[in-house]
Amino acid sequence: MKDYIDAYLSKYPNLNNETDWENAAKEIIQEVCLRALSHAGFFKYASFYGGTCLRIFHNLPRYSEDLDFSLDKADPDFDFSEYFEEINKHFDILGFSVDVSKKDKPRHGSTESAFIKADTSINLLTIQCPETITRNIQAGKKLKVKFEVDINPPSLATYKIETLLIPYPYTVRTYDLPSLYAGKLHALICRGWKDRVKGRDFYDFIWYIGRGHCVNLEHLKCRMVQSGHYDSNLVLDLPALESILTKRFKEVDFRQAKQDVLPFISNPTELDIWSNEFFQSLIPKVKGGTPGT
Repeated sequence: MKDYIDAYLSKYPNLNNETDWENAAKEIIQEVCLRALSHAGFFKYASFYGGTCLRIFHNLPRYSEDLDFSLDKADPDFDFSEYFEEINKHFDILGFSVDVSKKDKPRHGSTESAFIKADTSINLLTIQCPETITRNIQAGKKLKVKFEVDINPPSLATYKIETLLIPYPYTVRTYDLPSLYAGKLHALICRGWKDRVKGRDFYDFIWYIGRGHCVNLEHLKCRMVQSGHYDSNLVLDLPALESILTKRFKEVDFRQAKQDVLPFISNPTELDIWSNEFFQSLIPKVKGGTPGT
């Protein structure tokens, strides 16, 4: 068990404070969940996508909280709790104390949700966090990781098999980068913000742009049609997407966007340039492509 913990911690050479240790613990919890789901055969029927997928498999330089999955085909009877026993078994092996439960409120729309909640101080001690840090943690504070499974997935995503090696090799089926990019653009364009702009969407958008990735436009259109944000009779090509992004960026309070993403990054000066003008300048850099490119 200690060897497994040491293997996970080898990914985090600079843990200097409570926040660093909590983020490391959450990411270890995320990877233990992926290993458990792989062992249970979950990825025969579903794929991993979203910001945490981007961080784990593509080195996105920000922390991400949730585990997002998509079934291969619609299944209104899907019940994620069928995997809880296997998930708990893998945490027991490592000596973690966690509670895995479905979301209390009724299922909303096409998403099945669940949570892992874990006592912060107890589980930080499990991963060898110094007592000088754990003794100052507020009593009852919880580490939380949320699962979301899309049980009515949009079509035309494309996939890739990825391998993780710690604590031993296992495979995870994920969206490929063009389809991950499509999911991120859908969130950036269509997410309802109310009073809190999801700055993480904009941070990830810069990441995709900076690395020259192409977006799976066919999958993006399917997502937007499904969520009621695009007419199925219209073509979604790059000029149409550029027009949509131009309008969206004009609606953004980038001060709020910065505040949202700050807890998840190590260098706040990355955000100094954020403005409507900056994001408008990125729009011509968006690339479309066929699935798999």
